[in-house]
Amino acid sequence: MTDTSTRFREFKMPDVGEGLTEAEILKWYVQPGDVVTDGQVVCEVETAKAAVELPIPYDGVVHELRFEEGTTVDVGTSIITIDVAPGSGDAPSAPVAQTSAAPVAPAVEEAEPKGRQPVLVGYGVAETSTKRRARKGTAAVPEQAAAAAAVQAEMNGHSGTATATAARPLAKPPVRKLAKDLGIDLATVTPTGPDGVITREDVHAAAAPTTAPAPAAAPAPVAQPVAEAPAPVAAGARETRIPIKGVRKATAAAMVGSAFTAPHVTEFITLDVTRTMKLVDELKADKDMAGLRVNPLLLIAKALLVAIKRNPQVNAAWDEANQEIVQKHYVNLGIAAATPRGLIVPNIKDAQDKTLPELAAALGELVATAREGKTTPAAMQGGTVTITNVGVFGVDTGTPILNPGESAILAVGAIKLQPWVHKGKVKPRQVTTLALSFDHRLVDGELGSKVLADVAAILEQPKRLITWA
Repeated sequence: MTDTSTRFREFKMPDVGEGLTEAEILKWYVQPGDVVTDGQVVCEVETAKAAVELPIPYDGVVHELRFEEGTTVDVGTSIITIDVAPGSGDAPSAPVAQTSAAPVAPAVEEAEPKGRQPVLVGYGVAETSTKRRARKGTAAVPEQAAAAAAVQAEMNGHSGTATATAARPLAKPPVRKLAKDLGIDLATVTPTGPDGVITREDVHAAAAPTTAPAPAAAPAPVAQPVAEAPAPVAAGARETRIPIKGVRKATAAAMVGSAFTAPHVTEFITLDVTRTMKLVDELKADKDMAGLRVNPLLLIAKALLVAIKRNPQVNAAWDEANQEIVQKHYVNLGIAAATPRGLIVPNIKDAQDKTLPELAAALGELVATAREGKTTPAAMQGGTVTITNVGVFGVDTGTPILNPGESAILAVGAIKLQPWVHKGKVKPRQVTTLALSFDHRLVDGELGSKVLADVAAILEQPKRLITWA
């Protein structure tokens, strides 16, 4: 007879590792009675920063789902029960949580490594390789467990020390979907990402020889996440109350904190970007940019990076606790993205080192991942400056609020054909307005003006991308 304390395993809402204490269950991918394997994604949850898929760390059969979709659950609370020894006896009417009592069947015990660190998803990152004894009648699966842990560690921006030796290739969910859409077997793809993780570029490279040149590198179309439908409004109702949670809750707290902590100053400049728009058209036809997303935002991002290089003091942070100004010698460029779940600001790490094609690829992946709702909390941490493109909504300009911990944010307005004095004559030209908000504790008026003026000068004369780089 099997001891129920070892037969049924409780999977708890994982420690998020990002200062968050709860998450909402968005969707269950399994139901009671379904067979699951170690590393299989069983549900999608939404924290205050991102939607994340959770893999189960056991093999077995789903016995019970503890919560319904739409429920907000505290970290550390059991959300699903797995029968790890199905068929070994009658199941109790209620699942039995794992206890600290000595197990009757040591063969199903999972050794807990010392020094385990909490992460966003999965079963944790161990300082030494996690070892699991083989269950009776099954093969040992240490490699599979290590691979699953490495995948989840990479998804959350951590580098796990356990080495994945299984044949299962390492790739983020959006990359796996891209490979599936393109008909590419990930086992045949050579990884170039950190710790052997397969990137979008690797998948595109594998697909290139067998697909047509023009559309080969274009990301496969993905289903757009659909915003949750509002509750039906009763006839005659004068108000509707919407719970504040998830991304909206986090955004509200961040904006209030930023607005009442950092003294904001915003400056504006209106400029002629006709030459920049012509360069965008030329780059779209350039073979070196084939398959990449080329738009005005790409050149605006590059212009801001060059302006920061010319005025490095703007790339800093205010350390109130230590009463220090922290000068950043790297640029993690944030891009504000409106998603069905709310505003998020993922950033491109070390953007200052990227070539124009590399920056285009990074922007494309950032946008695609955000639209899929798969942006990880790690991708939204550590930003230094941000760009928000309000022009896509037809807005001329705005006074953007700083992302907490950052020194500046550049708002880009709509690009419109307007009368403009060019070479002494009034002509129709492509014109836009830029707005730069900055933390006046860190950035004085002269420095902020220089940065904004440099960005404008580059966009008016894009050749400065070469002469000033």
